[in-house]
Amino acid sequence: MRYYPVNLDIRDQKCLVVGGGAVGKRKLARLVECGARVTVVDQAISDEIKALSGRHPIEIKERNYKSSDLEGMFLVVGATDNDEVNSRVSKDAAKEGICCNIVDRPKECTFVLPSVVKQGDLVITISTSGKSPAFAKWLRRNMSKDFGPEYGACLDLIGSVRQKFMRQGKSPEADKHLFEQLIDEGILELVRQKNVKEVNALLKRLFGETFLIEEDDWNSHE
Repeated sequence: MRYYPVNLDIRDQKCLVVGGGAVGKRKLARLVECGARVTVVDQAISDEIKALSGRHPIEIKERNYKSSDLEGMFLVVGATDNDEVNSRVSKDAAKEGICCNIVDRPKECTFVLPSVVKQGDLVITISTSGKSPAFAKWLRRNMSKDFGPEYGACLDLIGSVRQKFMRQGKSPEADKHLFEQLIDEGILELVRQKNVKEVNALLKRLFGETFLIEEDDWNSHE
């Protein structure tokens, strides 16, 4: 395995996208979704990106890329249709020790971006180690059919039980068998069926009456 799998917390981190077209828009949209402070630079910035900048903390520099644009950046994504510019971004980032992704050029990257299947806080990433973005996209489409919104709702429910467990001074690690049993006994299917009665019966048996959920709580997990 060439790449080390990792999830980065980029909230409030300064990130640079070099490329103001459709590909650049996709890359900066995901960065913004994760809370990054994004700067996008290109000699031509699309109207879609300009519209996004009106709703999110995006700084636009409508001009050619400069090496100095990397100053203070946590990471950079090169997404232009100009191979010379993309290579320059990669070399500049290497000199500055900044994490760099160049779209469709894995040899010029220090990290690659996976395809993502997302349901709420459940995030499943798919990587082909840069060998075939098309295959990763196909896998994402097919996995999206298998992992519906009930997975996100189930994760929220289990997460709320875990938080309440810790507030009571208990250790989820010491009692992890209870959470494993919760999953093994079909909490996901009960959530899929929206069967509040049976969910509460299972929670009561494993954790006690203080862990029962109300109808309003259930709706908040959907």
